[in-house]
Amino acid sequence: MARPQKSPSTRREAHVGGVPIRSLPKVSLHDHLDGGVRASTVFELAGEAGISLPVQSARELGEWFAEQAASDSLVDYLKTFELTVSVMQSADALTRIAREFVEDLANDGVVYGEVRWAPEQHTDAGLTLEDAVQAVQDGIDEAEEASDASGRSIRVNQILSALRQGDRSYEIAQLALDFRDEGVVGFDLAGPEDGFPPSRHRDALDLLAGEFFPVTLHAGEAAGPDSIRGALLDGRALRLGHGVRIAEDLEQVETEGDEVHVRFGDLARWVRDREVALELSPTSNLGTGAIAAWGDRIEDHPFDLLYQLGFCVTVNTDNRLMSRTTLTREIARLVEAFDYDIDDVLQFQLNAAAATFLPVEQREELIDLITDGFDR
Repeated sequence: MARPQKSPSTRREAHVGGVPIRSLPKVSLHDHLDGGVRASTVFELAGEAGISLPVQSARELGEWFAEQAASDSLVDYLKTFELTVSVMQSADALTRIAREFVEDLANDGVVYGEVRWAPEQHTDAGLTLEDAVQAVQDGIDEAEEASDASGRSIRVNQILSALRQGDRSYEIAQLALDFRDEGVVGFDLAGPEDGFPPSRHRDALDLLAGEFFPVTLHAGEAAGPDSIRGALLDGRALRLGHGVRIAEDLEQVETEGDEVHVRFGDLARWVRDREVALELSPTSNLGTGAIAAWGDRIEDHPFDLLYQLGFCVTVNTDNRLMSRTTLTREIARLVEAFDYDIDDVLQFQLNAAAATFLPVEQREELIDLITDGFDR
């Protein structure tokens, strides 16, 4: 697939209703730490560690990531992470990358974020799982403190991912519980989705359910409705990582003028009626081929169909480095593709705020913060 071209709205300062999108308070639910590293940082750390690179400059490296990620295949897309993970094997590197990660979110107008990553991938140089989690938390804390001092406050929590093709999910689940009062708010299964169902990790998921610990699982991206069913039934997932292929459980039955009548499958109706949040990532969904059944343009993404049908849609970046995107750019692409106004953008942020893994009191405070920011 050809490298995605930036739309006009992403080349200049993007607006909605005359307001710069970057200035609006936003919530980020699905954002991978190893997919949000600055290309310049990867280039620098790789040079220090003697890791060979496919290009000669940080700028070229950013372009290389984007080209490799636009492969129309989730498996090929995931290969780009081998490079970023290779430079994230020390406490200092993890702290720096987490700090820069949060700084970049704050600069994009994000006021609350949940960053997900897989600690088991960061122990090759001798770090313990606990040391790795603490190193990331140190970077988050540093960035939050600096953001507060600059008058641009942001709060970020961790979601710990286990690799669904691996065998350490119970260990990572216990790790998440150990840090539940120290910055970790959720658990995830990431990695190859097709062929690695949540049922393979039943012990870990049962442990988390027994401790009433929130779970969001990758589902409905590289596999269809059965994957989503497994996330809900076996994983007791409160949110769906991507979940875009829930649209396969919808059937267009007739069209009257501009109105399209849709028949819901039982799974789609459950997800819609229970307001299970969909962590949709438009640019990433294009790059991985997750929406191939509908087309290969942003206008073909079923985001708007799901939104119009009342699903709890949220906007996310997935991997900012690989997709060469930001939350502002993702929203701008949707605004341009579907002619959304500022009230629509507000609704996406309210959906995300309500779906965070924060206590209800903090969710309500976040909702008030977002509403006030849009009113201003």
